[in-house]
Amino acid sequence: MSNGFPLLDIKQTPATKVKSYPLLSFENRKMGAGGQMNECKNVLERVPVQKPPFEMSRIKKAIPPHCFNRSLIRSSYYLFRDLGMCYMFYYLASTYIPLLPRPLSYIAWSIYWFCQGTVFMALWILAHEMGHHSFSEYEWLDDALGFIIHSALLTPYFSFKYSHRRHHVHTNSLEDDEVWVPKRKSDALFSEILNTGMGHLFMAIIKLLFSFPAYFLVNMFGKNYNGFASHFYPKSPIFNDNERSRVWLSEAGIVVVLYALYLVVESASAKWLFCIYGVPFMVMNTFFAVVTHLQHIHPSLPHYDSIGWDWIRGALSTVDRDYGIFNNIFHHVTNAHVVHHLISNIPHYHVVEATKAIKHILGDYYKYDDTPILKAFWRETKECIYVEPDEGADKSGVYWFRK
Repeated sequence: MSNGFPLLDIKQTPATKVKSYPLLSFENRKMGAGGQMNECKNVLERVPVQKPPFEMSRIKKAIPPHCFNRSLIRSSYYLFRDLGMCYMFYYLASTYIPLLPRPLSYIAWSIYWFCQGTVFMALWILAHEMGHHSFSEYEWLDDALGFIIHSALLTPYFSFKYSHRRHHVHTNSLEDDEVWVPKRKSDALFSEILNTGMGHLFMAIIKLLFSFPAYFLVNMFGKNYNGFASHFYPKSPIFNDNERSRVWLSEAGIVVVLYALYLVVESASAKWLFCIYGVPFMVMNTFFAVVTHLQHIHPSLPHYDSIGWDWIRGALSTVDRDYGIFNNIFHHVTNAHVVHHLISNIPHYHVVEATKAIKHILGDYYKYDDTPILKAFWRETKECIYVEPDEGADKSGVYWFRK
């Protein structure tokens, strides 16, 4: 048993046996960008899929005990930092941009939109952390703050908390994962019609502009449920009966925020709301698509069906990437996501230290890719179209991306 989840051992046959990857020593690893470790000379080399030679107990023991401590004071610093930046950008934009002549105002608005959208994403990530109960020792406080922040960013807090929890429980399971579930070759829309240059461009645009609202509204890129699935529908099959009352509360929060936005339109104008809130919200959507997509979609990472999946291999089937200065702004959900899937209630200000502490244990099971982010997003959009088992390994339960 590991972390409450059984470790299933796939029986290997000559047809399904997977190449064994030797564990590299920690000292011989090459430093990569952003102080991370470049774990493989070839970032596209597949990670091992055998049962890992370590248990969760060993991973937890390797992490310094203080990394598990949740400090309300320290967490609050990051919250107020983000809120302060959000207000600062709003104040500067609302006070000074209207005074600029048009050519300069266009440039100033563009800078504001990018900066404010970046802060929106940082706040969204903090609320995501609150949903994991890693903000403070008080779950009621985490939920209250997360509910307010996510509602303000038009995200149904409890709805997402419940579905995201299942994503962590079933990571990279083709049947049960909740988000960015890949298609099979039998889906002709993806394997044939969209598997062209124009199709890749079309899907990149869809992901960047619409994946955030479409995921919450109609469960696009999510698990295939029987019946209508939506984070805004309390009777959706995404939720069980014990969760529906708080899903209703999530909807109430969104309604209150929408009414507040309506009042802004009434007192100012739709154009003003679009400039101050709408475009930064769209920028946040784009960051959400890039960050979440690149956390789990990689040519070297496997997905599993019910035959091959177990919790720890699923949790390890994610990747850390280097976003430069955005690693800090986005509270390290970008460059320390592997450890987040192994132990999701470690506060974000400890995840980098925790990652460094367990790399030598994970060995080749740890995936880090320092490919520039925009290049990586386009590569994954082109190369990761659908998943299929290797030839002759149909019953292995292990699926790899194809194009």
